[in-house]
Amino acid sequence: MVFSSVIFLFFFLPVMIIGYYILPKKLSNLFLVLGSLFFYAWGGPGYIFIMLASIAGNYLFGLLIDLFGSKERFCASLLPRRVTLVVSVFYNLGILFYFKYYTFLLTTVQDITGKELVIPEIVLPIGISFYTFQGMSYVIDVYRTSVGSPLITPGKEARVQKNPLNLALYISMFPQLIAGPIVRYTDIQKYLPAGERKNSLSQFTGGVERFIIGLAKKAILANSIGEVADKIFGADVRYLGVPVAWLGAVCYTLQIYYDFSGYSDMAIGLGKIFGFEFMENFNYPYISRSVREFWRRWHISLSTWLRDYLYIPLGGSRKGNVYWHLLIVFIATGLWHGAAWGFLFWGLWHGLFLIVERVLRKNRPGFHLPPAIDWLYTMLVVILGWVLFKLEELPLALSYIGAMFGLDGEEFVGFSLRFYLDNRMLFILLVAILAAIPWAQVLPRRAANSLASFTMEGDGGSKTVLRRALLLLLLLVSIMFVVNSTYNPFIYFRF
Repeated sequence: MVFSSVIFLFFFLPVMIIGYYILPKKLSNLFLVLGSLFFYAWGGPGYIFIMLASIAGNYLFGLLIDLFGSKERFCASLLPRRVTLVVSVFYNLGILFYFKYYTFLLTTVQDITGKELVIPEIVLPIGISFYTFQGMSYVIDVYRTSVGSPLITPGKEARVQKNPLNLALYISMFPQLIAGPIVRYTDIQKYLPAGERKNSLSQFTGGVERFIIGLAKKAILANSIGEVADKIFGADVRYLGVPVAWLGAVCYTLQIYYDFSGYSDMAIGLGKIFGFEFMENFNYPYISRSVREFWRRWHISLSTWLRDYLYIPLGGSRKGNVYWHLLIVFIATGLWHGAAWGFLFWGLWHGLFLIVERVLRKNRPGFHLPPAIDWLYTMLVVILGWVLFKLEELPLALSYIGAMFGLDGEEFVGFSLRFYLDNRMLFILLVAILAAIPWAQVLPRRAANSLASFTMEGDGGSKTVLRRALLLLLLLVSIMFVVNSTYNPFIYFRF
């Protein structure tokens, strides 16, 4: 079940909202968990047992770490807690490895050795990477808190969750279950007890507004642009021509941004509706002027997760070889997205440019290129990287990149730009490009202040009324796109 579907918008979501607000507070968590399990089971009932195993295992590991740290019952030595932590990491990664990487490993071994192996057909459970990382972060943070680790931010200590229903809600909550953002336990543990959540009208309306914006990103922009991208990437690369090849790459660049950021906006909005605050996952990544900046703005929940649970434990920039640490992190970033060589090379591609940027900053600290050149360089790296990401198989991706630069193509060009870009598509593409720019930061101060006051959440005034009227119109247009379109993929569902 996807957010931008008729069944979700007109049946599931209204039932969840009405049920949540009319039931007694003490039943709200149970209702949300049951609704989330139903939401997840909609995509395949068998998958639910994998997620339940993740919930049960991480609940047990958290209890054991807390128990082994109790001075009243044990000597509170570190060894039992460390063993429990290691077992929990292997447990979580073992589940993820089997369902996501096992067949890829067997296929790779078969290709290298030439031996025929029995390769099972394993269906990848949707969202497994997201809820696995959430479960791992819970256990790791409980361990870090129990040993007084400096990696735990003061005031954000992870208290062990002794109520299994609360932990089940944290891992299975339907707004962020399928495609994130990756929610930290330490960020929302205070909202998990039903009695601690505060629901207000302003929070509810703010959540609805955020959901509408995300739905419009997905239904109007991502889906429309994605159809063009799929047509171009699905064509014979030999007959694309340079302009059409670039159009396909740019369209996919915009599609994946509005697809994923739209889902994140909807998830954050739904969280507000049910009394939760989720972290922001995107911050206008396509205005970045370095690959380093891009990763501070793109999929923030994943990049910060890998920073805190992989990069820093490896030694970060203080211990060991920082370049190897960066390379390991971006290999993990690529593989997290999928079991395919294209994802691995996409991660390496970004990792290598991050290393180059770091070397240049270290050796030539005063050297700066004009901002426009920095931006063009960054977007070239990002767009070419998305080709690797989209096609997954390296030979296909290299052929497509060759077509973008006029290499090895035929003289005959199948279709012109105009074939893919009618007036409607041109308008949508222009809107998508303009919407990727933070105009409140770019415009002169007076205009920026006016724009900021118009877009801010509020409870009164003519600007608020006008904004909500426009949002209502945007919702109606988005629903029209949802009802009339059969093209409605979510790219990050498969991760």
